[in-house]
Formats: sequence, C-alpha cells, structure tokens
Amino acid sequence: MQRFIVIRIFQAIGTLLILSLAVFLSVHLTGDPAAYLLGPEAGRQEYEQLKKNMGLDKPLPVQYGFFLGRVVQGDFGNSHIMGRSARNVLLERFPATLQLAGVAFLLTMIVGIPLGILSAIKRDTPIDLFGKFFAILGIATPSFWVAIMLILLFGAILGWLPTYGRGGIRHFILPAFVLGWSSMAGVVRLARSSMLEVLDSEYVKFARIKGLSERLVVWKHALKNAVIPVLTFSGLTLAGLLNGSVAIEVVFAWPGIGRLMLQGISQRDFPVVQATVLAAGFFYIVTALLVDILYAYVNPRIRYD
Repeated sequence: MQRFIVIRIFQAIGTLLILSLAVFLSVHLTGDPAAYLLGPEAGRQEYEQLKKNMGLDKPLPVQYGFFLGRVVQGDFGNSHIMGRSARNVLLERFPATLQLAGVAFLLTMIVGIPLGILSAIKRDTPIDLFGKFFAILGIATPSFWVAIMLILLFGAILGWLPTYGRGGIRHFILPAFVLGWSSMAGVVRLARSSMLEVLDSEYVKFARIKGLSERLVVWKHALKNAVIPVLTFSGLTLAGLLNGSVAIEVVFAWPGIGRLMLQGISQRDFPVVQATVLAAGFFYIVTALLVDILYAYVNPRIRYD
C-alpha cells in the first residue's frame, strides 16, 4: 500500500507539471495581452516597454521557467486587469465556490444514493420507474437550460426565490440544485446499477438461503459493496463541483472561480487564467488520489502490487 501511495503521488506531480505546461502554452494562443491592454492607438515604444514589464519579451522556455518557479511558491503573478495578486483574487472567490459546491454535493448524496438504492430494491415498481426517469432526464438535460427554466418559474413567475448573486440561504437553493442536477442523476444511475449487480451475486443469494431477513441482507451485506463505485464517482464529482461551473455561475451571477476563469479568458488576463485552471487541476488530482486510497481500504479484496 505504501508503494502504491508513493507511486500515485509521483504520478500526481507529473500530471501537474504537464498541466502547467499545457496551461502556459494555451493561454499564449489567445492573443497578446500587452496589445489588448494598450489598445490600437498605442505606440511601438509603449508596447515594447509593457511587454518587458510583463516579462513577455523573453523566449517561451524562459517565461515557463519563471512561471513554474513562481507557481511552486504559490505565486501566480499579478492580474493585468485588476492590478492585484492573482492568488489573492482566487482566494477571495474560492469561499463562494466552496459553499455552493458543498450544498450541491450534499443534495447529490441525499437525493442520489437513496433514490438509486430504492430503485434497485423496488425493481420494476413506480419508484424504480421514477428513478430511471430522473436519471435519464438529469443526464440528457443541459444544466444551463434547467437554470433558465427555474429562474423563469421561481423568480419571474412565482417570485419565491432570488435568482442572482450570493446572499442568504435562499440564494443557494436554485444554483446549488442546478449545479448538482447532473451529478444527482449520475449517482442515481450508478447506485441503481451497482446495487442490482450486487443483489444478483452469489454471496447475497447465500445470505438469503441462510434465512437472514431481507433488510439485513440489503443494508449489511449488499450496500457495502454496492457503494464502492458510487464512492469513486462521488469523489470526482466533488472535485468537479469545487472547480465551479462557468455556465451556472454566469447565469446566477455567482462570484466563484468558474466565473473568474471566464473573465480572465475574455480579458486575456494570463495570471488569473493560469491560477484558476491550475487550481481546478489540483482539486481533481488530489481528490482522485484520495479516492484511490480510500477505495483500497473500503474493498479489502483490492491489492496493489
């Protein structure tokens, strides 16, 4: 197990290095930030001076070396538009995304796992039909369309809930539900299929032959193994929610890192884009590492050689 953890850590570091190189090269393809900041009326001397101040006059390998050295120290540079540290801007936006992702993840677990398990236990009943319909609808329906429909219904027509900005508990209801919409559907579908597979396994049939109650068979013997794929999916889902959804944050005017990323891309603010994308990649990689380790402990049949 220790060897597996060490190997996964080195793999995570290598993935982050590749991601940093990809981010560094890709943001340079969007255009010249110096020309964007100065505008078309600026002179050549002003342009060259600004490029020198921003470090864009050096070769790309040198720029990447400086960039990587700063990133290791947690320094992403200063935002060209806001005139502040990109790290501080990211940290200011992160609590909003963390709160929204936490509520969305809680809804995903509370709704998705019980509904998926009940659909498997009550196979071919109205509960199962509702669970399958909910899963298909959640996967097939775009989140931004659901957001617009909910805004029209609960905001414009009924006037029950606020539809933009970050405020009290009522401000979380619509964006958190929409953010967790597809995740809930995925958990329902995965929990149902996993539970059906476990219920048809030999050791569950043997437990029933021994005369154990159906409740004991389901909740003690079947649920533990059925929840393993859901655990993996839920961990990666949490990482995705922490990264924020650009569409949801824009539609609901939520001041999170997803909306910050879009602003950085549209304004060619390289430090902000690099900070948000690397933070998103870091969340995914660390979460995947923790899920792999937890997966091995939950299922003792798994061994890593």
